[in-house]
Amino acid sequence: MALAFAKIAFTPNVQAAQERMGSRDAYRSTELGAPETAELGAQEIEFISARDSFYQGTVGESGWPYVQHRGGPPGFLKVLGPRMIGYADFSGNRQYISVGNLDGDDRVSLFLMDYPGQRRLKIWGRARLIDEDAEPELLARVESPDYRARVERGVIVTVEAFDWNCPKYITPRFTEREVRERVSGWQQEAAKRESTVAGIEEIGSGPLKLVVTGMRQMTPRIRAYELRAPDRGDLPPVAAGAHLAVPVRLADGSVVTRQYSLATHPYRRDMYEIAVLREEAGRGGSAAIHATWQIGTRLALDRPANQFPLHDDGRPAVLIAGGIGITPIKAMAQKLKARGVSFELHYSGRTAAEMAYRDCLAIEFPGELHQYFTRAPGGTRIDLESIMRAAPAEVRFYVCGPGRLIEAVSAAARELAIAAGRVQYESFE
Repeated sequence: MALAFAKIAFTPNVQAAQERMGSRDAYRSTELGAPETAELGAQEIEFISARDSFYQGTVGESGWPYVQHRGGPPGFLKVLGPRMIGYADFSGNRQYISVGNLDGDDRVSLFLMDYPGQRRLKIWGRARLIDEDAEPELLARVESPDYRARVERGVIVTVEAFDWNCPKYITPRFTEREVRERVSGWQQEAAKRESTVAGIEEIGSGPLKLVVTGMRQMTPRIRAYELRAPDRGDLPPVAAGAHLAVPVRLADGSVVTRQYSLATHPYRRDMYEIAVLREEAGRGGSAAIHATWQIGTRLALDRPANQFPLHDDGRPAVLIAGGIGITPIKAMAQKLKARGVSFELHYSGRTAAEMAYRDCLAIEFPGELHQYFTRAPGGTRIDLESIMRAAPAEVRFYVCGPGRLIEAVSAAARELAIAAGRVQYESFE
C-alpha cells in the first residue's frame, strides 16, 4: 500500500528531511496515483495471525507518544476483515494510558516483529474500544479460547495503511519454545547423521558443497535462499553479475539445473544468496525449489560463473532492472557504491509489493534508486529513451529482466546510436 503509507508518513517535514539527505527522489514515486484503500493481503494476514506480540503507539493530550507492548498466544491479534484487526485487552497495571489516549485520539501505529525471520510490518489505523455490553458478538471474535482471564475490553483497529520494512539490522531472536524446537530438530538431525550418513540426500554432483541455511519470503512469489558451506567456512569469491547453476529435483524425480543470479554483496565470503520467483507456468524448477528446499537441504554444484561482468574502471553506469532481474543488478549497485563509482539504478515492477529488495535498496541507495510501478494505480513506466539519452557518453549500461525489457533497451540504443559494447544485458527468461 505505497500510496496510503506515503500519505500518512511522508509529511512536509519528512519530505524536507528526505530532500536534505538525498532520498527524496527514491520515495517520490510512492506518492503518485489515485487514492487507494489499504486492504490486507494473504501475506499480511498470515504474518499477523502468527504473531505473539506487537508494539502499539498512541498519542496523549500532551502531544507525547506512548508505546505499549502487547503480548499473548500466537494469533491473539485477530484479522477480522480486509481492513479490520482486533485484540482482547486484559487488566494490567491499571494505568490505562493507552485507553485514555484513544479516548482523545483514535490514531494508532502498530509495529509487528518476526525476529527469527527478520521481518517487520508497520500498520497505521484508527482504533475504537468495545465492551461486552455494547458489542458482545464482536468482543467474542477477539477472545482467545485458551486464555481464560477476564477480558476488560476489545480494541478494534480499522487499517488505514501498512508497510513492510527492510530486514536490515534485525537481530534474530527466539522464544523459549522456538529454541526448544530448533534444539530438538538439531538433535534429531544429528542422530540421523550418526545412524546413517547415506540417508541424507545431496542433490547434484558438482564439487562445490552448499547447504540451505536461511529462507526469507520477500514477496508473495519471491523467496530468498541463503546458501553456506557445510562447515560455515569461506566460499569461493564472486564478482557482481555472477550466477549459480543449482541442481533441482523435479516432481517426477529427475534432477535438472537452473541458473540464478547471486544477489549477495560481492565482498561477502561467508554466504551466497539467490532469489527465486515461483513460476507456476514455467518448466517446474522454481516451483520445485519453493516446494522442496528447506533449512538443511544439501546441494552439490559447480562454482559460480559470470557471463554478465561489471566493468572494473571508473566509468559511470546506468543499471536497469525489471522484476526478478534486480538480483544481479543489486550486487552491481553495491559493488559500484563500494568502489565510489557514480551510477543510477532504475527498477521497474508491476507493484511495489511484488518488487524484491525494494525497501532495502531505497535505504542503501537513496540518491541513486528510481522506481517504476507498471500496474499500480497512477504508476509510472520507465522511459528508457530519456534515461539513455541523458546519460554521458562514457556511461556503461547494464540491464536484466524479461525479454521485452531487453528488446526495448536494445531498440533505444540503436535509435540513439549507442555503441553495442556499452550495453550489457542478461535475460532471466
